[in-house]
Amino acid sequence: MSDTDARPLKCPVGETSCEWLDEVDSLRQQISELSELVSTDALTGLFNFRHFKTVLQAEMDRSKRSGIPTSLVLVDVDHFKAINDNYGHEAGNLALKSLADILNSEVRTTDIVCRYGGEEFAMIFPETHLNLAVKVADRIRKQISSESIAVDGEEIKLTVSMGASVYMKFSVLDFNDFVASVDKYLYEAKQSGCNCICHIDYSELRSVTEVGVDERALLFNAE
Repeated sequence: MSDTDARPLKCPVGETSCEWLDEVDSLRQQISELSELVSTDALTGLFNFRHFKTVLQAEMDRSKRSGIPTSLVLVDVDHFKAINDNYGHEAGNLALKSLADILNSEVRTTDIVCRYGGEEFAMIFPETHLNLAVKVADRIRKQISSESIAVDGEEIKLTVSMGASVYMKFSVLDFNDFVASVDKYLYEAKQSGCNCICHIDYSELRSVTEVGVDERALLFNAE
């Protein structure tokens, strides 16, 4: 809600009681609540995929203008199907809620945590270099693996796999390709045995910033 929207409404003719203003104020509150629902995941309370797309694109555009990088981390719950199969879907939902709480409580207020879909989450780190984002994400990964969730008297242990990369001023990827590149590192983490984080090699990242535009395109598009 903007500062203008937040200002108290005043009757244009100076009446102290105005039924129309009361109705407008009620409608304004409803619009605010609906706007929040549109961008929020009902289960976890995190931002949803729709909000993720809007915010990440905006941060990528800002990185292009400012030259300050935006880092992205994708998070996937390991062996989530086994949790649903062994303990039921309610336990699975509880696991997702608990994970969402940890993710949201361990990042800065300027970072954006979203439910990407299913058992997958996304953490957007605006104005953040990759090494810092990876450090924070790995600390969160370790915290998740050290805690447990109580379900029907049993303790469920969770682990997550993560993929990370960074968008910079000279990046040539569009939104879909950038997200796909991070997803490839997430897949690599899964293939590496889960409960780990994989990301672009820092030396490769430096080389990408030091070559020309055509060379960068070749590097980023190389299989």
